[in-house]
Formats: sequence, structure tokens, C-alpha cells
Amino acid sequence: MDKAILLVEDNPDDEALTLRALKKNNIKNEVVIAHDGAEALDYLFGTGNYTGRNTDVLPQVVLLDLKLPKVEGLEVLRRVRADKRTKLLPVVILTSSNEEQDRIDGYGLGANSYVRKPVDFSQFIDAARQLGLYWLILNEPPPSRRS
Repeated sequence: MDKAILLVEDNPDDEALTLRALKKNNIKNEVVIAHDGAEALDYLFGTGNYTGRNTDVLPQVVLLDLKLPKVEGLEVLRRVRADKRTKLLPVVILTSSNEEQDRIDGYGLGANSYVRKPVDFSQFIDAARQLGLYWLILNEPPPSRRS
């Protein structure tokens, strides 16, 4: 089975748009959706509603929005990079923010990439195709951790 994509997105319209763009590009990986930063952390670390989830199985890539309820995207990234189990996990910030400081902070905290969400759907489909091509096919992920 293909590894999952963890989509961390609180906006239902952006979630639907992302799922549609991935599907339109024949990206068949399972997409796990976290609607806020706390849910994303629970999924990654097997806590809360995800207690008992096999945390040895990590997503192939995390698509992380920045402006999230409960736990902001940059804090999610900080916690992911601070934990030895997830510090090498590819994280792509996928956001509508064009703030220079967000880019500086995102890369400073170890984001692998920063992609601004295009407003135009056809541009968004192309961006999703390129993300899928690179992160799911071309990129060589770090080796799975062994217990």
C-alpha cells in the first residue's frame, strides 16, 4: 500500500480543493486529514483519538497549513522536528500566507518546502501535480526507523 499523506487543513474549502487536485492528478495515496494542529500531533504521536495507532507507520509527507486552531502550524512543525521519531519526516508548508516572516520561520524550524496555495484552481491542480510528482515519486524519504 502507498504511504499516506497527512493533510493538516482547517478550511473545508481548501481541504476539498486539495483532495480534488490530488485526485485529478491520479495521486492515489491515502490522505489522512487533521483539522487542527492538535489533531495532527495526536495522529503523528499516537495520542488522543489516535491512541494505539502504529506510530512506526508515518505518512510519506505532511502538507501543513500555518494558520490552524488549537496548535499553530509552526508549533506543529517545531514539535515534529523536536521528536526523534518524526524529525526527518518531510513537511511541506502549504499555505495562503505570503508573509516573509512565515517563510523564514518555517524554514528555520526545518520545513522541507514552502508552497503558497494558488487562488486559481487550474494553478492549484498544477501545484498539486508537482508536489505529488516530487514528494511521492522522485523524493527518496529517510529510511524507516527501527524500534
